[in-house]
Amino acid sequence: MIHRLPSWTGLWFASATAASAKRPLHHALFDMRLGDQTQTLTKAPTLPCDGAGDLTLLLSDELLLRVLAAVPDSLRLPASLVCKRWLRLVGRLRRSLTLLEWSFLNTGRLPLRFPDLTDLDLVPASFASPSGSAAGAPLLTSGPVSVVVDTHADPPIGDCRFLDPDAIDRCLEIVARECPGLRKLSLVAVASETGLMAVAGGCETLQELELHRCSDLALRPISVFANLQILKLVGSVEGLYRGPGVTDIGLTILGHGCKRLVKLELSGCEGSYDGISAIGRCCLMLEELTIADHRMDAGWMTALSFCANLKTLRLQNCRSIDTDPGPLEHLGACPAMETLQIQRCQLRDRRSLQALFVVCETIRDLVLEDCWGLENDLFSLASICRRVMCLSLKGCSRVTTAGLEQIVLSCIDLQRLTVVSCNKIKDSEVSPALSSRFLYLKELKWRPDSKSVLAMSLMGMRLGRKGGRFFRRVRMKLLLY
Repeated sequence: MIHRLPSWTGLWFASATAASAKRPLHHALFDMRLGDQTQTLTKAPTLPCDGAGDLTLLLSDELLLRVLAAVPDSLRLPASLVCKRWLRLVGRLRRSLTLLEWSFLNTGRLPLRFPDLTDLDLVPASFASPSGSAAGAPLLTSGPVSVVVDTHADPPIGDCRFLDPDAIDRCLEIVARECPGLRKLSLVAVASETGLMAVAGGCETLQELELHRCSDLALRPISVFANLQILKLVGSVEGLYRGPGVTDIGLTILGHGCKRLVKLELSGCEGSYDGISAIGRCCLMLEELTIADHRMDAGWMTALSFCANLKTLRLQNCRSIDTDPGPLEHLGACPAMETLQIQRCQLRDRRSLQALFVVCETIRDLVLEDCWGLENDLFSLASICRRVMCLSLKGCSRVTTAGLEQIVLSCIDLQRLTVVSCNKIKDSEVSPALSSRFLYLKELKWRPDSKSVLAMSLMGMRLGRKGGRFFRRVRMKLLLY
């Protein structure tokens, strides 16, 4: 006969059954106690539902601000819905804001709701909705801007309208009066000089300014901004709005008015050799220049040599670099240039690309991203920049392994290499000379295609061998059992 040890449930029910004659069954719960300790049940105190139950009322605004500042940004919005006091305090913690509704600023609610703003973007709210637009009208989105499309216009997508300049001037005066701590401001340059001068006088700490639909006349009061260091000028955006644009006149005004500029971005602007050379001669502190979707005349790239302290040159969304850069012997190099970034540009002209590399021959970092028309013949021109230490190649689908090998072997100081989404670069075509060069790199990011990602991960972690041993060991255990 097999004797089993009694289980805990059996012992408990047995003790409960034996004691049921002397005391009620509900006292069986007190058999589960530790030593001689007695358990007492106390009722938890309940707080009243009125204001006396809010313990945060005992904290000052300064202490509660320190507590809310430690809350993650994703949870601050739900925290602001607790009460009006929390809503006001969370608004004081807000530093950056993109305005979507112009009435929020026109009625004066913006400074009351967010009194300590340092970054304000007024561009999305500056577009005027077409008359008679329904609630479900289609939207045209370009970056952070969404504009209601006028379906009755011909064509419906074209030059979007902005608010009245007088309305923008009045709101700029409110910003200048109520937001003196602004450091970055984005607006549409359809206002008069009075509005911009009011901002320059009221926001003395303003360091970064972004002007959309900018023109030469809008740059006349630019010299009033004494502490301006970062400036972005957007002349026009294709499919969204067209403007008079910025020409050599505006670039000359800019160069003489903002001599403390450190970063400058020209998007959709016109100009030529005269405008760029004026900026190079006057803005001696300029270190970063971004040129996007330019409409400049031939020969503008020759003026880059006047930017003596320029360290970073960035070209974005350019259909061409320079249609006629001139003879190579007339080009001067930028002595302080360190980084060249070419993103989403059409690189089909050999002369302009060669001239660009001659101007930037002293660079240490070269970034090529999603460049159309970049073949091995054009990519080989990068060997002019022999001091490159960091090379990044992303989305260049026409460059092959042979073209990459030519550049990598010519750059003696190369230390970091990134190859991502370049489908014609194959693992099987890597030569022994190129693979041995990889061994001396400090950083290698190799993902030319999805197959290479899988091959590199398996080879680096040796998952194939470990997986085989593991499954063989499991199979042997199953056979033994």
